[in-house]
Amino acid sequence: MKKAQPASSLRLPSSSSEGLLFTSLLVAAGSVSAQTAAPVKPADQKAEDATEIAEIVVEGTQDKVYKPDRVQTPKYTQPLRDIPQTITVVPKSVMQERGATSLRDVLRNVPGVTMQAGEGGVPAGDNMSIRGFNARTDMFVDGVRDFGGFTRDPFNMEQVEVSKGPSSSNAGRGSTGGSVNMVSKTPTLEESYAGDVGVGTNDYFRSTVDINQPIGDHMALRVNGLYHTSSTSGRDEVEEERKGIAASLAFGLGTDTRLTISYFHLESDSLPDYGIPWVPPNAATTTFLNGVGEHANDDPHVPYSNFYGLKDRDYEITRTDIATIQFEHEFNDKWKLTNTVRAGQSVRDSVITAPRFFDSIAGNAAASYDGRITRQIQSRDQKDSILAEQINVIGKFNTGLLKHDLVLGGEVIYETSKNFGRARNPDPGTGPVDGTTINNPNPNAPFNGSIIRNKAYTDTDALSLAAYLFDTISLGDHWQVTGGLRYDRFDVNYKSVATVGKAPNFTEGAHTHLGRVDEMVSWRAGLVYKPVENGSIYFGYGTSFNPSAEGLALSTAIQSANNLSLDPEKSRTLELGTKWDLLADKLQLTAAVFRTDKTNARTFDAADSTDTIVLAGEQRVQGVEFGFAGSITDEWRVFGGYTYLDSEVRKSNNPLEVGHEVLNTPKQSASIWTVYDLPHGFQVGLGAQFTDTRFSSNASTAREAPGFCLFDAMIGYEVNKNFSLRVNIYNLADEEYIDRVGGGHFIPGAGRSAMLTASYKF
Repeated sequence: MKKAQPASSLRLPSSSSEGLLFTSLLVAAGSVSAQTAAPVKPADQKAEDATEIAEIVVEGTQDKVYKPDRVQTPKYTQPLRDIPQTITVVPKSVMQERGATSLRDVLRNVPGVTMQAGEGGVPAGDNMSIRGFNARTDMFVDGVRDFGGFTRDPFNMEQVEVSKGPSSSNAGRGSTGGSVNMVSKTPTLEESYAGDVGVGTNDYFRSTVDINQPIGDHMALRVNGLYHTSSTSGRDEVEEERKGIAASLAFGLGTDTRLTISYFHLESDSLPDYGIPWVPPNAATTTFLNGVGEHANDDPHVPYSNFYGLKDRDYEITRTDIATIQFEHEFNDKWKLTNTVRAGQSVRDSVITAPRFFDSIAGNAAASYDGRITRQIQSRDQKDSILAEQINVIGKFNTGLLKHDLVLGGEVIYETSKNFGRARNPDPGTGPVDGTTINNPNPNAPFNGSIIRNKAYTDTDALSLAAYLFDTISLGDHWQVTGGLRYDRFDVNYKSVATVGKAPNFTEGAHTHLGRVDEMVSWRAGLVYKPVENGSIYFGYGTSFNPSAEGLALSTAIQSANNLSLDPEKSRTLELGTKWDLLADKLQLTAAVFRTDKTNARTFDAADSTDTIVLAGEQRVQGVEFGFAGSITDEWRVFGGYTYLDSEVRKSNNPLEVGHEVLNTPKQSASIWTVYDLPHGFQVGLGAQFTDTRFSSNASTAREAPGFCLFDAMIGYEVNKNFSLRVNIYNLADEEYIDRVGGGHFIPGAGRSAMLTASYKF
């Protein structure tokens, strides 16, 4: 990439050859460590150690690679089969076989999750909705809230857990449609050295390494490394480079007291993509198109390869660092204490073009668009940080004939976010800013200016305090009652500094100080009936809340969603479902019907500039979901599901919204991935992903993105037990489709591509 890294950035490799050298050196370091004598297990080592090793071996068999039995968070004490909620777990094996290189790739395996374009004050990166509701802030790493706007890479992920439906009792603020928990790889007492090297179309190169080295009887070191670079098939100019390292050192493995210290670093340098602009709805004289107003409020029907950014101006640099200390102590076989302390920082420096049609007669109701495009600047000069402490006491006990699985815990999280405003220098004046045309964009045009800070900034700090209690009560062999209660206090202080003047002569303007405290109680409850050990039928209920400062911003603007005077939005869900482990516990089938209601959604009449936003709206998303994961035979594995979402804005002060679908909520979505192991070390895999049509906003005038269906394929060959090859082909039909939807633009999906990956393990 052409842009220089910030001075504070860790210097990692900057080319594909250096990336290969970097990961190869990590492997070599692991090989040197491996020359030491393997630890000999003492004869009197605890039985728990043997059990732990046995579980690791089981998870590695073909029977279990697609079907994890449990989730990572301690707030769920029961196996997946007995949790009264839809939870989809994407295991490491599916990520590897599908060649996933981002969290977005991983979540394409989960129906009901829809990707969004960053817009409206939201930084680009991992933006999504779950079951129709925005979930950008509902991401977690090992059960602790994640932060920052960037593209996450799965190189250090053991599995990804998607919990669906409102559940603030588990996650805290947010989680209206659900939440995503990314589970990190951790050290074990099993010696292993593995990695991948991949090459492919579109300048694709990726190298990863995973070293796990026991040190003595109860200590182990695990190191994961990444180098990745690629461009995007079917999109001109778009490219990205990522480098990462994750290291963790564990003490006391196989004993009652364990301590793990870990550090994670990921940085990226890319030429980002805001895609193609929607044609404005009032484009009455779109003479640049084929007919007057033919594509008003629609896709402009230009080649999806068109890139409207400026190579000489646009860039995106991110860096995320996270340090974590995890402590566990088992008092006995009934009671356990866990404690997690985390400190992290995420830095984002980006200038992205948001392409917009230029109105040549500004303010005219019958606007005139002659095909000119203004390259609107979306700037982020932002630093986010987090300091978190989470403690849990987990216990098992009986009261008479009742068996309890109890979790008592709390967390304290301090978050900060500071974002500096920037502007073009010199001031562009009137006309299309750094303009181009819809039909013939020129990304190589020179940028005759610079991007400078304009003295404006926002500065936020937030303190979250929470206490919670969960209990699962077993009444004999067939019934379980689950309940959870959580108290949250969310205290936000927000400072905004305005700018005065024109470039380059900016001065600081007015200082605005705002603050708000929200206190909420969330709860969930469930009833599980187990007719047999391997099956369950359940009913679940959960609540959630969305404070106005959820995104760490406040405002006094009367139509702002983060208005200072607004209480939290509230949501609730009802779910009836069933889960079954079949074929000797190798295959899990799930089904559920559900209804989620946001009972006091923020709403205002956009046509009335004096209307004040209030909590008087209602939104409902209801539907059905099916899922499957596991092995049908010893050679045949499947993973996927189907979701039907019936969404509706039931009440709104905006008459254009009432009765319309909730934005970015496709009625149907489905995915399937299946792999069959052939004789002589070969395997074949096929995948499909279907996403129905969805809208760019809640209004009946919203732009509609067409549905799409994509097909992928994989061929693998195991040369020997230490070395294998895999070819992945994506979007076999080379379909053009809209992948991510925004209010003013959409981002086309990648075209057909292929990659060859060599994997090694020893």
